[in-house]
Amino acid sequence: MTPSPWLITGLNGTLAPHVAQVLRDQGHAVVGWNRHTTPPENAQAAEDLLKTTRPQGIFHLAIGSEAWAAQLARWAARAGVPLVLTSTAMVFHHDPDGPHHPQDPRTSQEGYGQLKIRTEDAVQAAHPGAVIARIGWQIDPGAQGNNMAAHLNAQQAQHGRIRASRHWIPACSFMADTAHALVALAQAGGAGPVHLDSNARDALPFPEVVRRLARTLGLPWEVEETDDYTHDQRLLDPAEHLPRLSRRLA
Repeated sequence: MTPSPWLITGLNGTLAPHVAQVLRDQGHAVVGWNRHTTPPENAQAAEDLLKTTRPQGIFHLAIGSEAWAAQLARWAARAGVPLVLTSTAMVFHHDPDGPHHPQDPRTSQEGYGQLKIRTEDAVQAAHPGAVIARIGWQIDPGAQGNNMAAHLNAQQAQHGRIRASRHWIPACSFMADTAHALVALAQAGGAGPVHLDSNARDALPFPEVVRRLARTLGLPWEVEETDDYTHDQRLLDPAEHLPRLSRRLA
C-alpha cells in the first residue's frame, strides 16, 4: 500500500518548497494545495480534497483566512495526524519589548499580525495537538522574493546603501534550517506554540546581521546605521531548534 502524502499549502511561496524538499529527501510523497482547482473558501471542495488525499500530516504555510486554517485543523484532529501552522514574530508588538516567549501575550497592532493571531487561535481551538511555529525574517541566499537576502540586495542596488537600525534585534533564520525544524516538529508529536529563531541567543543587532550576511555572500553592501526603530524581536524558546546565527554567518 502506497503511504499517504504530506499536504503542504503555499507551495508557490518561498518557505514551503524547502519543506517539501526535506520531506522528499526523507522518501515521502508531497502534494500541494491548488487554490485554482480547490478554492479554500469552498468548504465542501476543501473537504473533498482532504478526504481524497488522506494526508499523513499537514503543513499550513499559505496566507489565508482563519476559516481555512480551522478547517484544515479540524480534519487533522479527526484523522489523528499532525498539523503545523507557520505563524510570525509579528504577532508581537515592540511595546512591550522582547525577547518574546511562546506563552507571552500577543500584542500586534497591525493587520497581518492580528490575522495571524486569529489564525493561531482558530487552529488551536480546532486541533489542540497542532504545532504553532512562529518564525522571523527568513534568509535564502539563492532566491528572490520574500526573504532577507533578496530584500537587502534590492535596497543596496536602489539606494547604494542599506539602512539598518542598531536598536533592532531581528528574529531571523536561514530558510533551509527553518524547513528542517518544521519537519522535525511535525514528526516529533509536539503541540502548541514553538519559537524558531537562530538569533534568539546570539542577539545580533540588525547592522551586524547585515554585515555578516554580506561577508558570507561575498557582496559589497554598504551599511548605514540608524536609530529609527527599536525592538528586541527575538523569539526565545526553551529548546534550540535551529543552528545559531553566529554559526551560519561569517
